[in-house]
Amino acid sequence: MKKRVLTVDDSRTIRNMLLVTLNNAGFETIQAEDGVEGLEVLEEANPDVIVTDINMPRLDGFGFIEGVRKNDRYRAIPILVLTTESDAEKKNRARQAGATGWIVKPFDPTKLIDAIERVTA
Repeated sequence: MKKRVLTVDDSRTIRNMLLVTLNNAGFETIQAEDGVEGLEVLEEANPDVIVTDINMPRLDGFGFIEGVRKNDRYRAIPILVLTTESDAEKKNRARQAGATGWIVKPFDPTKLIDAIERVTA
C-alpha cells in the first residue's frame, strides 16, 4: 500500500516539485497551501508523514505543527520541515513544537525521499 504524504507549502513551485518527486517515488501526495488548510485536510488525508514549510500566510509551520501535535491521533506522525531557514533557533523551535526532522530548500529529491523512508520505516 502506498504511503501518504501531506505537503504544506504556500509556494506553488515547491508544491509542484514535491508532487512530482513524491509521486515518482511511489507515494500518494495530498497538498495544502498553508497551515490552516493543512489542519483542515489532516483528518481526511490521514497521512503517514507530513512535510511542511515554516514561513506561510494565515498559519505558519510552527503553528501548524503544534496544531497537529495537539490531537492524540496525530501525535506519532513524523513531521519533516522543508524550509529556506537554517537558523538553529528556528530548528529548535520546530523541534519543541514537535517536528521530527529538518530539510533545507532547495531540496535534493533523493535526500527528501531517503528522509521520508527513514521516518516512516
